[in-house]
Amino acid sequence: MSKALTIALDAMGGDAAPKMVVRGAAIALERFPEVRFLMFGREREVAPLLKSKERLQEVTTLRHTDDVVSSDAKPSVALRAGRQSSMRLSINAVQSGEADCVVSAGNTGALMAMAKFVLKTLPGIDRPAIASFFPTLRGESVMLDLGANVQCDAQNLVDFAVMGNAFARSVLGLQEPSYALLNVGSEEIKGHESLQEASTILRASGLPGKFLGFVEGDDIAKGTADVIVTDGFTGNVALKTAEGTAKLINEYLRHTFRSSVLAGLGYLLARPAMRKLRKRVDPRGYNGAMFLGLNGIAVKSHGGTDALGFANAIGVAVDMHRHGIIEKIRSDLTLLDRSPDNAQAAVV
Repeated sequence: MSKALTIALDAMGGDAAPKMVVRGAAIALERFPEVRFLMFGREREVAPLLKSKERLQEVTTLRHTDDVVSSDAKPSVALRAGRQSSMRLSINAVQSGEADCVVSAGNTGALMAMAKFVLKTLPGIDRPAIASFFPTLRGESVMLDLGANVQCDAQNLVDFAVMGNAFARSVLGLQEPSYALLNVGSEEIKGHESLQEASTILRASGLPGKFLGFVEGDDIAKGTADVIVTDGFTGNVALKTAEGTAKLINEYLRHTFRSSVLAGLGYLLARPAMRKLRKRVDPRGYNGAMFLGLNGIAVKSHGGTDALGFANAIGVAVDMHRHGIIEKIRSDLTLLDRSPDNAQAAVV
């Protein structure tokens, strides 16, 4: 049996919290029986839910707090006023060593601000990034940043490549992952100065795997690269576009199969295949965005997910801890030449 690990849960984070959190933890416990939970939230709401899950209650410690970070709270306000919130106390548990990871479906901006303030960034990392899985024609890839950093310089992009590379090797199990920078074209002359500079640095780096240079938007779904690196503005637009397109196709299919009796009969014949497709692209299966670059493991679940989706986010935290993602990132950072001479050479 694997060594027990403790995961701090923000029981009040998410649209359907705390019920969704408790149910998700129960599902995760079936998958990972060695896990223990430290929940933070309103006892009067959480305790009755735990009582109905006997096995979960046995491995869960509940810490009461009335304070909750609202979904529309500004990060700066949450950071100042939310010191006793369920979100902040969950993060504090990781910093103090009481927990190995933290998972929350709460306000993304507040969670990032609090996690960066409490856990700090790894030495050499200026900004943490939000990373997540993407389904592709070749399996799965990881993409970052997905919204934490709207504007990035070359060094930020290089750091993201290091973190994404380490994640692909750790969690995706790829010994030699391919990684690339998202650009408006694959030609070496394309892109702004920061992309050009980052490309030069990465080509000269000793990172494991293969640097592919630049890839375009359609390469994301193709699975051209195992790791796709971009700034938070572009990454977030790509993420939301992909989510919106998936919903659009789903609606198109729904209307098509309801358009006539023959179409309905066609659906009955195609139903087994449609189930497989639905499972393959189910966003709950890819739930759990990672905050990479922090000196601690923090996972952000989608606020509107259900229990199954939240359980998958917990699973992401378990995988990150088991595979020593922080240690791998710390080690890989030593492979980069951060001297002023190298930075100047990259610019030239």
